[in-house]
Amino acid sequence: MAAFPHAVHRLRSARMARSSKPFLARGGMRAERCDDCRLPIHHCMCALRPAVATACGVCLIMADIEPLKPTNTGWLIADVVADTFAFGWARTEVDPALLALLADPQWQPYVVFPGEFVDSARVVTALLDASPSTAPDPVPGKRPLFILLDATWPEARKMFRKSPYLERFPVLSLQSAQLSNYRLRRSTREDHFCTSEVAALCLDLAGETLAAQTLEAYLDVFTTRYLRAKQQLPLDTNDAPHQRLSGLAAISG
Repeated sequence: MAAFPHAVHRLRSARMARSSKPFLARGGMRAERCDDCRLPIHHCMCALRPAVATACGVCLIMADIEPLKPTNTGWLIADVVADTFAFGWARTEVDPALLALLADPQWQPYVVFPGEFVDSARVVTALLDASPSTAPDPVPGKRPLFILLDATWPEARKMFRKSPYLERFPVLSLQSAQLSNYRLRRSTREDHFCTSEVAALCLDLAGETLAAQTLEAYLDVFTTRYLRAKQQLPLDTNDAPHQRLSGLAAISG
């Protein structure tokens, strides 16, 4: 049996196997979808999957049905960042593989979460030696592992409060004035980003500019294709989002 392409795909497959009935997204399309990119077949973007080398890793801790949502953007991160890990969240149990990842000495985990909701002693706004001395000390030389709580905002706050295994790690509070460009699901707060936007901001903070820009462009192409499929419009592969992604792919080689 062929292996699934990455961690988010595997988690989605496992979650679907536990479902007693198909997941139907509210207002979603009923067209046949690609099993990998989850876009309708005629708007599939798998051929555009980018490959960018990066030393960073991303750990997605996903709320129960998040992997099933066609608008979830965690899979975009896994396409771009090779070291992306995905785990389902439950209040009463923790996947041993998640605990093993967090204990792996090659990684310096950061829980990405708004600092206004966290004890200031845990909050950092930069990586490694730029972090405040009062914060839990990151170790220079370790690879950044960004822990993203992939959920709605109310779910994410609950996950943060009820995950004691994350309490020993610094909390990375992003300080971006950029407004979210995500057009498929909206938060009531303009400073809330979709998951792949958060990952792109983290990559940029770590100095991984090309990876950050590629992930941003990849999200833009996904959003464009999703909306055109929903509106039953043909693809325009020469539009600005596709041209930008193509240009970045040429740079990454």
